[in-house]
Amino acid sequence: MGHEGKSVIITGASSGLGAALAHEFAAAGSNLTLFSPEEDRQKEVAESCRALGGQAQAVIGDVTDEMDCKGLIDKTMAQYGRVDYVIANAGISMWASFEDVEDLGIFRKLMEVNYLGAVNCIYYALPHLKVSKGMIVAITSIQSKIGVPRHTGYVASKHALQGFCEALRMELADSGVDILTVLPHWLRGTDLRKRAFGADGEALGESSRKHSKESVSVEDACAAIAKAMQNRQRDLIIPWKLKALLGLNLLSPKRAEALITGAVGKQEK
Repeated sequence: MGHEGKSVIITGASSGLGAALAHEFAAAGSNLTLFSPEEDRQKEVAESCRALGGQAQAVIGDVTDEMDCKGLIDKTMAQYGRVDYVIANAGISMWASFEDVEDLGIFRKLMEVNYLGAVNCIYYALPHLKVSKGMIVAITSIQSKIGVPRHTGYVASKHALQGFCEALRMELADSGVDILTVLPHWLRGTDLRKRAFGADGEALGESSRKHSKESVSVEDACAAIAKAMQNRQRDLIIPWKLKALLGLNLLSPKRAEALITGAVGKQEK
């Protein structure tokens, strides 16, 4: 894959897409720094990465804590002496109609984790990325470009992250640092749905609805992301056919909204 020996930071790396990306890069011989607040699970992922042939250290912390994020970068530099990739993957979702929400604090939490959490990590990594001519990889969402019902707070946080990355990309145009924004559809094989906020502000849990056949496997998403990083792409939409939906939204918003509402309805069955 061309990622051998690269120093890769992955946030939200204790499960789901983050853990799968860790395994992908470990198999390629990368030097990994894996970050999440879940100590036991994060250490298990780091151990499995070492078994695959990569170097891996688990750093325990919270992306919403600025000093934890500074410590993440400091520990990466202490261990590997460089930062080549920062994959801002940590995120949390929601599944509730706005009028049914009982705890408005979930909107603040979504913004703190999904948007400001990425900002915190990128800020402290940026000087080192400039030295390595590295890359920022932000796992946004197709919902960063188009609204989805029952996901209002999640959509808002992903719009914020997408806009931040697009503006920062222009600021870094002559720095040698590239930014890849990844806009996936619903992914199978993650805990995002299970951990999503419900109307009461609590995680939906195991009783949450299952993804339909329209969702994308986390393994397929991982392979596409690794390839896009190697090619230094600007953006990646998974699956690619969703580009048509974004085009439809520009030409006929009502038709796009009808399709999205129908798809969400299938997810609720």
